[in-house]
Amino acid sequence: MPADFLTEVQEQRYGRYAGDPTTAQLARFFYLDDADRTLILQRRHAHTRLGFALQLCAVRFLGTFLSDPTDVPPSLASYLAGQLHIDDPACLVRYRDSSTQWAHASEIRQHYGYHDFAEQPAHFRFVRWLYTRAWLSAERPSVLFDHATAYLVERKTLLPGVTTLVRLVGQARDRAAERLWQRLAQQPTPAQRAKLETLLVLGEGKRTTQLDQLCRPPTRISVLGLSGALKRLEAIRAFEMGNLVLDRLPPGRVAALARYAVVARAQAITRMPDDRRIATLVGL
Repeated sequence: MPADFLTEVQEQRYGRYAGDPTTAQLARFFYLDDADRTLILQRRHAHTRLGFALQLCAVRFLGTFLSDPTDVPPSLASYLAGQLHIDDPACLVRYRDSSTQWAHASEIRQHYGYHDFAEQPAHFRFVRWLYTRAWLSAERPSVLFDHATAYLVERKTLLPGVTTLVRLVGQARDRAAERLWQRLAQQPTPAQRAKLETLLVLGEGKRTTQLDQLCRPPTRISVLGLSGALKRLEAIRAFEMGNLVLDRLPPGRVAALARYAVVARAQAITRMPDDRRIATLVGL
């Protein structure tokens, strides 16, 4: 699938502050408890105490350390400075110009149990979770990306580069889609598959395929409309697909495939690989 599915907002907020945190977020991610203060107050200077606190809260909230610790909303710096009884949050500039921030990041990782994205077995568990979610749900890739980000943050996994996560989300969705097509394509018998293929054939003297006709429901409430609906139902039943067993497949994904099949053009379905083509026709 295309790897450019992220919205502009998602790109802007990935691993960065996109604005002032909400009151609920301040309480959850930026409140310094007694254990936090004990560790922070081991720093001698105001700017190192405030910088350490900002790095700690950044990894809690964003899932990554800031390359520029001063790149935070001013209100957030003031909020943490108030908790540490630091009068001037502007002292943070001195922290940015020192190499202490990298030592602090290493200390926070060790003390609070953060780990790299590629570290095993956490990475394997994440990929397995991502594929399972992609298989069971029909979420848009941008939604799945947000869930993946939240999963990593909650489990103290440092976020990878945005392109790495985008690629993994795309791969998980592709694998799930291919599995669904294969499972659905195995359902019909050879005779049923042959019947389904006739939906895509443009008959002699016809301007539309049977698929196009069946996907166009009656639009008028009248005797003619009712007659057309009954004929359409008879044509669908003639394919004798009542023996297909779909209860072991994710209903959301099957429904999403059905919605696509209704609006897809016959020419587009004809050009699909075998499993995907049959699965799309079964989804009708």
